[in-house]
Amino acid sequence: MSRAPIALFYGSSTCYTEMAAEKIRDQLGANLVDVFNIADTPIVTAGFYNHLIMGIPTWDYGELQEDWEEIWDEIDEIDFTGKKVALYGLGDQVGYPEWFLDAMGYLHAKLVALGAEPCGYWPRAGYEFEESKALTPDGEAFVGLALDEENEFDQSEARIQQWCAQVREAFGL
Repeated sequence: MSRAPIALFYGSSTCYTEMAAEKIRDQLGANLVDVFNIADTPIVTAGFYNHLIMGIPTWDYGELQEDWEEIWDEIDEIDFTGKKVALYGLGDQVGYPEWFLDAMGYLHAKLVALGAEPCGYWPRAGYEFEESKALTPDGEAFVGLALDEENEFDQSEARIQQWCAQVREAFGL
């Protein structure tokens, strides 16, 4: 079985993170991206790829989505040294403004500690929330693409398109 150069892993309870995964795959090119639902594919599969995209929604009060929570410790078994990783997160900046995209921040911290080379940071401008664990230390950017399908669905398409161009360049594809 031949592998695409990019693996995209996502966990999704309401289908929005999955729909974003499909849009990202289509934007980058279906031949370049293998898409995996972490509920169905062991996360250790990520170890076979050098270019990774991971999609994670934040639930309730800054919590991990259930599929991510279930495999959280298994991520530690993967050596991410030299692997470029871009993240995208889904959150609700109106309903949960104090925890906007926190899960993406948790995943970013874990992957960096395991040797990943993060890319795909996204500007904070244009979002209205109170706090987020997914911000860079200077607070100017998110550690990945920030999507809010609840309140800014109409902006997701353009954001995905712009972010994919950035990721394609970071991955050297």
